[in-house]
Parts: sequence; structure tokens; C-alpha cells
Amino acid sequence: MNSRRSWLIFSIGSFAYLSAVLQRSSLGVAGVAATERFGGSAAVLSSLAVVQLVVYAAAQVPVGVLIDRYGPRVLVISGTALMVGGQLTLAFAPTIGVAVVGRILVGAGDATIFISMIRLIGSWFSGRSVPQLSQWLGNIGQLGQVMSAVPLAWVLHTWGWTAAFVSAASVAVVALVVVIIVVQDRPAGVLAEDRPASWAAALALLKHSFKRPGTQLGFWSHYVTQSSGTVFSLLWGFPFMVYGLDYDPSFAAGMLMVLVGAGVIAGPILGILTARYPLRRSNIVLAVVSLMGTAWAFVLLWPATPPLWLVVVLLVALGIGGPGSLIGFDFARTFNPQRSHGSANGVVNVGGFTASFVMVYLIGLLLDLQDGWRVAAGGTSDLYSLDSFRLAFSVQYLVVGLGVVFLLRARARTRRRLSDDEGIEVAPIWVAAARAWRRRRRPE
Repeated sequence: MNSRRSWLIFSIGSFAYLSAVLQRSSLGVAGVAATERFGGSAAVLSSLAVVQLVVYAAAQVPVGVLIDRYGPRVLVISGTALMVGGQLTLAFAPTIGVAVVGRILVGAGDATIFISMIRLIGSWFSGRSVPQLSQWLGNIGQLGQVMSAVPLAWVLHTWGWTAAFVSAASVAVVALVVVIIVVQDRPAGVLAEDRPASWAAALALLKHSFKRPGTQLGFWSHYVTQSSGTVFSLLWGFPFMVYGLDYDPSFAAGMLMVLVGAGVIAGPILGILTARYPLRRSNIVLAVVSLMGTAWAFVLLWPATPPLWLVVVLLVALGIGGPGSLIGFDFARTFNPQRSHGSANGVVNVGGFTASFVMVYLIGLLLDLQDGWRVAAGGTSDLYSLDSFRLAFSVQYLVVGLGVVFLLRARARTRRRLSDDEGIEVAPIWVAAARAWRRRRRPE
């Protein structure tokens, strides 16, 4: 545990996750190019991202069961190979139908990487470093988004669609080779965990994990924090900045790096807070959600085109949401036995991507509806107008707001379970703050 070999495994696995994020986010800077290559409406374009997210979310629970059954190494290798095939399919796709098949493969492969790495971290490290390494994994992975925002965007605009996606696939090939050579499920000499001996036993572990309030709390924590940033970076942020805000495409692609940079800075801080205040993790999640909601409100309600500084504030808030979502996996880790961590992490990871594909589709649908109404009233078509984006993006409040309600319910059940099983009483945050203030004011 925590050895040099552990750090090598973490480094190689993090590179595999970086590659996965590159494949996942490669469409984010290619939205305009996809419209030109395949044609169609905003809803058709959103289908490329939606199908990827649907497959990703739908695969999480089966992948979690497979990790418990066969170990994370097999899943990382299989997933990376699927992403290579998916990106090559997309690179040479002549029609939108073939492109959708490519994104299905990317989504299926991507679904295996992150929760496999979370499992590897738990197997190769111990102590308070585990939640902090989970944050660092997320930060390193987001460098894949930087690669899509800068070098991949440059290749796309210089050499075109096929060259861009072939180059992205080549990164996944490198990741596949080094994972096969280096990564192992556990340190040498460490007994293998008690893996389920049959599919029935694996499904029983999944059932027990899903029923635990702590797992459900992790699901809703991931749901409310991860989705908004994913929607922005995966598809709709780039058209919003290019057409709605009239930014130059190169500048808009570079702006996505603000989101990544904010996550890189916030991740270690959130990791330290999570490790230091384990009974206040849900309060950290709610604070992150409140920050994102407030930033969106200012951008959407701004009377004219939002100024650049306000858009930067929004991107910073969305960037903090990424590492904030990783707190959900810490709930899964602490409220489940190690033998069922794969299933529990799979359940948690469904959360944010379920909210993401719902919002991606609804935003595209609302953009199309508004453009149809505009044309029917005798106006000219303006699919990506700023006013259309204002209404379309506001759907996030409905989707995320529903998640906050369920998060609060899951937190209440989790705290009751802590009280009943371990005698741990978690007072409301304002009560705990008042007690801490009185202790500090009390004379020695």
C-alpha cells in the first residue's frame, strides 16, 4: 500500500482516464464541424452526445458488477479498446447514423474507466490519501478536456474531421498498451478480495449496495454537481459561446480551459475538506450546487450580452462542480464493504450522466422549438440566438432542483442509519457552527 508501485499504477491509470476524457469531450469542440459534416437540427446534433451519455449511464451498473466479478484491470483494457474502435468509426463516418454507432462505442468504453480507477485507488492506497487521490484523478483526467480544447481543436481546423478523430484515437492506443503492460488489480502478496463466485452473488451485492442510503446519497450528490459542467463542455457550451456570445471559435475553445483550470485548483481543496470533515460532505456538495446555480442565474438574467468576466465566473463555478461530484464516490466508499465498491461506484456514476443526457436533449429540443416558433411567426431562423439559449439553459434548474430534493431525503436517511448503527448524531450545519462559535468564545 502507498508504495512506489502504487504511484506507478496511479500514474498509468490516470493517463488512461485522461485519454477517456479526451475521447468523451472530443465532440465538444467539433459541434460546429459536425453540423457542417452531417447537417440536421440541434436535436439531431444533440443525439450524438445524448446517445453517448445514455450508453455511459446505462453501462455504469453492469460495469460495476463486472468490476466486482473480474477486477478493474480487465475493464480498463476492454473499455480503452472500445474507445479506439469508436473514435475510428466516427473519424470515417459518412453519415450521422454511422457517427452515432461510433459514439455508442465511445460511451461504452468510457463507462469502464473512472469507476475502475476508483477501485484501483482503494486497492493500492489506504488512509486519508484515498479521497484526495480521487480528486487528483479527476483533475488529471480533465487534462484530456484541455487536449480536446486546444491541440485537438487545432488539428480539426487545420486538417479536418478525420485527422482530428484519428489523432484522438491514437492517444487511446498508447493508453491501451501501457495499461496492458503495467496495471495490476492489487499489490503482490495481498490476498484477493472475496469476489462474488457467481452472477447471482454479484447481483446480490448490487442489490444491497443500491439499498444503502449512503449509496443513494452518493448518487444524488453526483447527479446535482457533475451534470451542468458536462452539458456545457460536452456539447452546448461551445455553440453558446460562438453563436450566442459571438466569440471567435478559437477563443471559445480556449475558454473551456477555464473550466478545467478551476477544477484543477478546486479538486485538492475539496479533497482535503472531504477527508477532514467526513460528516459535512453533503454540505460541501450543496455549497457547490448553490454556487453553480447562482452563477447561471446571473448569466441567464443579464439584460444584454453577459460580459466576459461573468462568463469566466460561470466557467469557474462549473469547473468546481466536477471535483465536487467526486464526493459522491467517497460516500460509496465509506458506506459499502470493499467487495461491493464496484457496484456502489457504478450506481453513483449513473447520477451525473443521467442528469446530463436529459439536459443535453432538453436543451436541443428547446432550441429547435424556439426556432420553429420564430419562423412560424414570420421571423428569420436563428437557431442559436442568445435569447434561445437563455430559455434552453434554464431547464437545468428543473433537473438539478429535483436532484437536490432527493439528495436531502437520502441525507436524512443516511444520518438516521448512522445514529442507529453507530450512535453518531450529525447536527444541522448551523447548530454545529453555533456550538463551535461558543466553544471558541468560552474563556479558558
